[in-house]
Formats: sequence, C-alpha cells, structure tokens
Amino acid sequence: MDGLSTDVELTDVQGGWDDRQLAIDKVGVKDIRYPIVVKDRREGIQHTIASVNMYVNLPHQFKGTHMSRFLEVLAEHKRAISVESLPELLRHIQQRLSAEEAHIELQFPYFIRKEAPVSKAAAMMDYQVRFVAGMRGDRFHMTLGVVVPVTTLCPCSKEISERGAHNQRSHVAVDVRFKQFVWIEEVIEWVEKNASCELYPVLKRPDEKAVTEKAYDNPRFVEDMVRGVAADLLADPRIRWFRVTSENFESIHNHSAYALIERDKEGRTSCAFPAV
Repeated sequence: MDGLSTDVELTDVQGGWDDRQLAIDKVGVKDIRYPIVVKDRREGIQHTIASVNMYVNLPHQFKGTHMSRFLEVLAEHKRAISVESLPELLRHIQQRLSAEEAHIELQFPYFIRKEAPVSKAAAMMDYQVRFVAGMRGDRFHMTLGVVVPVTTLCPCSKEISERGAHNQRSHVAVDVRFKQFVWIEEVIEWVEKNASCELYPVLKRPDEKAVTEKAYDNPRFVEDMVRGVAADLLADPRIRWFRVTSENFESIHNHSAYALIERDKEGRTSCAFPAV
C-alpha cells in the first residue's frame, strides 16, 4: 500500500456544521491565471490572459466551501472563457458547490493598435478591462469595466500662468451595465474624446508637438472628465447603469484629484443583482 492511496474515506471538514449563525456573502478563490477570448472590433476576437476570482455564497450552517471545486469547474470548461460562456460557467459553479449565488471577476489587458497623430508610427496600446458577472438563482448580470489612461491639462493653471500650464496623466475608469452589446473600444472612445488628449504608445517629435498643443487647447478639470463621459453614457440608450471615476496623478502636488458620477438610468438603486 503506497502513501498516495485514496481508498481511505476522509472526513469532509468543510461540510461540517457551524453554529455561529453567520452566512458568508462571498467565499472562493482569487488570482487564477486563465486564457480568455474577447470580442475585438477590428480583428474579430482577441486572445489574452485574465486574472480570475470566483466566489459563491455560503449558508450560515456550513463550516466551509470546497475550494478545489472551483478549479475543477475551470478544468472541465476545457476552453478559453468568453462573455458568451459566463452564464454556463456560473451555473456550473452553482451546481458543483450547491450554491444559490455564484460570482466571477476577470481582469485582463486588452490591446489596440494605435497610430501616432502625425508620423503614424504604430504600436500596441494596452488597457485594463474587467468583467464582473454573477448568477443568483437563474438571474444573470454582468458589468463591463475599462480603465483608460489619458492626459488632462489644468484649466486654472492655463488661465493664471504666463508661460505654459501643468498637465498630468489621468486614469478614467468606466463601469457599465447594458441592454445591448457595447464594444470595449466604444468605452475607450467615450473617455478619450473627453480628455485633453489621448495617449499613444509611440510618439516621434512631430507627434509630441501635436499632442502637447492639443492638450493645451483642451484644458480639463477632473470634474470635466467625469461630466463629459457621463453625458455621453446618459445619451446612449443601450446603457442601463454606469459609474465613471477620474483620478488625476497631479504633477505639481503630492496627491491625486478625484471625481465620481454614478447613475442608474432605470431608476433602481445600485446593487449586485439589479432587477431584470
């Protein structure tokens, strides 16, 4: 008999009783690396690698959940995760872990080939994208999130300075829930058109001159950023709910400037499982 024998029946500690009468909202595993396929407006699809978090709810009477079963569900999936496969994957997690609720979070780099404005020098620009999805019973919901880096130039600095104005790189994060499909590229475009200037992976000297002058001609406060993007989202009938945040990594301060706008266009309070 070797030391790896599985003939001995082992105690199911996680399935034991807990008498503290405290249910757990989310319990699971985090930071799993896994391939994912996302829709690419130009190329059709894009293959990338996601950091995956998976959770279920745990009723108060159970001591623990079976963590290995999350990985088993992924192994049985046998293909790259896609938006289309998320409902099936979440249902499988519910069934395998005997849970009413299942949640998954996927964060990954998304790449777009961008050309510099003057020289047309091209390279790949990466954006951080996040899918957050959940299933409660038979009800599925999903949020798309994108972090878009841009340049903002301070309107106050431009107004009061005799020479130049300070600018900074800003991260604008947009999260949306939608009725109809929304491209990742569309979210990026909503942000970049409201910035002082978008960012580029490669800039030659004529490009640097062009983007510097464009930013100077389009000053933006952090408040301008969130208001501009929010106005576009309010005008798009596909969007049900959104949150827009902007953080300026200030170049003349040792702190950041920050603003947030969140709206539910259908009059519901924001929650993890909005009514369908």
